[in-house]
Amino acid sequence: MIDIDAAPWRTGLATAAGYGVLLVVLFVALFVVPYLVAVAL
Repeated sequence: MIDIDAAPWRTGLATAAGYGVLLVVLFVALFVVPYLVAVAL
């Protein structure tokens, strides 16, 4: 059931938070992990 009272900003905030989490995960996978591997070697 669709919540009619849901504010548009809440949807935008949820979308931004989702993208933020995705960007953090990608950043960690692409930069932090290889850095840790290089340091470990």
